[in-house]
Amino acid sequence: MLTGVTEGFLCCLLGSPPNAVGPLESVESGDGYTFVEVKPGRVLRVKHAGPASAPSPPSPPDTAQGGRAGLVRCQRRITVYRNGRLLVGGGGRRRRARRPKRTIHIDCERRVTSCKGAQADVVLFFIHGVGGSLAIWKAQLDFFVRLGYEVVAPDLAGHGASSAPQVAAAYTFYALAEDMRAIFKRYAKKRNVLIGHSYGVSFCTFLAHEYPDLVHKVIMINGGGPTALEPSICSIFNMPACVLHCLSPCLAWSFLKAGFARQGAKEKQLLKEGNAFNVSSFVLRAMMSGQYWPEGDEVYHAELTVPVLLVHGMHDKFVPVEEDQRMAEILLLAFLKLIDEGSHMVMLECPETVNTLLHEFLLWEPEPSPRALPEPQPTPTEEE
Repeated sequence: MLTGVTEGFLCCLLGSPPNAVGPLESVESGDGYTFVEVKPGRVLRVKHAGPASAPSPPSPPDTAQGGRAGLVRCQRRITVYRNGRLLVGGGGRRRRARRPKRTIHIDCERRVTSCKGAQADVVLFFIHGVGGSLAIWKAQLDFFVRLGYEVVAPDLAGHGASSAPQVAAAYTFYALAEDMRAIFKRYAKKRNVLIGHSYGVSFCTFLAHEYPDLVHKVIMINGGGPTALEPSICSIFNMPACVLHCLSPCLAWSFLKAGFARQGAKEKQLLKEGNAFNVSSFVLRAMMSGQYWPEGDEVYHAELTVPVLLVHGMHDKFVPVEEDQRMAEILLLAFLKLIDEGSHMVMLECPETVNTLLHEFLLWEPEPSPRALPEPQPTPTEEE
């Protein structure tokens, strides 16, 4: 604690944030990590791994049930009123009490299939949140690589081993979203599954909205409700970076208390191994103040037609369960799974449970549409 306070005072005197991470000088690969330059001078560390053996070819389209296996009809009407109220309905007619501001009609079909390990056209993308790193996904990355999946997990700018520009504009939602777009376009194949945690869920939503034909499924872990992002005015993270650095031991302890259901030695070790909440005070402040995304409102989420799995740790003190419940209501095709023993860092606390839920969702595919069944032939009656 004393060291943190001393360094904070030095920061105030010198006018520069301590522990600043400079841009990486090398983009060499090693130990399964690749350093990708998404923009000049902006380098992200990426964990890219796949099955040890050669991947199997993609599964051929299922011709059973008239070729409609896994086919989902996405049909709904989204009505937005001038008071901000949102009404989501199906394709049927609804009587409305007042004139809407705008109405959005969705009527399409998409094929949702089982994503099995070692299929050449399947890639899993893992995106962490504020203060984390790709290391928080270690249990999931190891698990799915063993099952034969190709996985991609980047460090956000300023996190892990990625470069950390000393400009606040480098950490806005839009800047980070473009980073994730570059990573996605580099590694994406035909069927891509996006897995996000906390703030990382917003980037998954952005990519699913931008690339509906490439994003096959989405998994949101403790991501919160379908609300537009807007930084809080009365937030501790609006303090100067040097003050935040002085408070860093307290902030780390607060994160441990709020992010884990238990606060024992095991949880402290998980926090350390996951390299979570281990960013400079400048990056932390810029990340929190840069969470401005007015487009990501309920309408934006309601327009998604991709199947979504929502995973929520019931002890989460950052994200109330009501927010994920609202997300499940807004999304067209969503499944909400609650983990009683988990909190915000549920993938670290309950890795086996999370891995099982994720794998079951990857293998899930909807039942064939009843319309695909052959129509019954008329049978002769006694009168005939």
